[in-house]
Amino acid sequence: MTNTITDPIIVAGAGHVGLIAALSLAKSGHNVINLGEMPGSSDKRTTALMMPAIHFLQSVDLWTDIEPHAAPMTTMRILDGTRRLVRSPSVTFEATEIGEPAFGYNIANSTLTAVLSDAMKKSTVEHRAVPIVKYDHAGETVLVETGDGSTLTANAIVAADGRSSLARDAAGITARTWSYNQTAVVLSFAHTRDHHDISTEFHTEYGPFTIVPLQGQRSSLVWVTTPEMAAELLVLDRDELAKRVEERMQSMLGAVTIEVAPQSWPLSGLVPTSFARNRIFLAGESAHVFPPIGAQGLNLGIRDVEALTETLPEDGEDLGSASVISAYNRKRSPDILARTGAVDALNRSLLSDFLPVQMVRSGGLELLRAFSPLRSFVMREGLRPGSGFRLSARNAGQQ
Repeated sequence: MTNTITDPIIVAGAGHVGLIAALSLAKSGHNVINLGEMPGSSDKRTTALMMPAIHFLQSVDLWTDIEPHAAPMTTMRILDGTRRLVRSPSVTFEATEIGEPAFGYNIANSTLTAVLSDAMKKSTVEHRAVPIVKYDHAGETVLVETGDGSTLTANAIVAADGRSSLARDAAGITARTWSYNQTAVVLSFAHTRDHHDISTEFHTEYGPFTIVPLQGQRSSLVWVTTPEMAAELLVLDRDELAKRVEERMQSMLGAVTIEVAPQSWPLSGLVPTSFARNRIFLAGESAHVFPPIGAQGLNLGIRDVEALTETLPEDGEDLGSASVISAYNRKRSPDILARTGAVDALNRSLLSDFLPVQMVRSGGLELLRAFSPLRSFVMREGLRPGSGFRLSARNAGQQ
């Protein structure tokens, strides 16, 4: 006879991935406790939520409250902003080519936090704004000690506590880390021309310069550059910074007014040796860190949550059994490793002055520009891994 497990799931971390994990697992019928401080209003970044993530948010009744604050991205284009001998062609991707109304929607992080916080108040999730300071494994449970001296017992832990994850360490999962000689400067700005829901990524010698639409004649910017140039940008007054932004994007959105002061983050990467062990399941930045290219960060974290909801049994069985741990690792390993490798390779190809690398990159973009079936395949794979391959196989089977 199977013993019914009554100990809750503890979600460590109250960032966006942690909150979405707590809400979705609670909606699936689990007893969930969420521990950690929610992000404050100091995070001025924005997040591009792609359509597969939006479909998941719809399934857990979160998207209706997010959508009014978000701006669609119906077109994405890549432009060569380098001054190198080998220049790459411009490539434009239209969501209508793959039957989607948009690739995704862009929203301010602070607004997303507020929507998720409101949803938490209406949910069955117990939230405590305290950190976890210690984990102890004991048979079919994990004992958790919090910063206020409390001790809680969980049948499983969702580690959404960031790149320096204490829960990952407690699970005995090691991680390979690396850093880039790059810094991302992020800000938001108003402009005099309409963006027409187009997201534009300039590829430069120092990294991508990416403009993503916000509601109205406003956009967010992620400017990846050298640490030295980032430091220079951060001390400019707003008028001078606006001139630099307008110049870098070749005045395509007209005159620029800086609305949100710039912030900066050094770029790094992280991949763990596994994604679940000892009753602890990694999600978000505890499981993957890479440069802000292709809007992958939170979207990959939401796929972690989706895999959790599909993997964790809902019938009172042991959530941390060896079979559940193995299933989650199988679900997440191919996606995370492929995405991390692809983003790392693309970023390094931008930085390389090696002529053959530049020629290969230029040739690949020319194929995307000229060959619409390949472009459609890449767009589908960019939104959801495997979808391009599945469609190709289905089409081949119908021939």
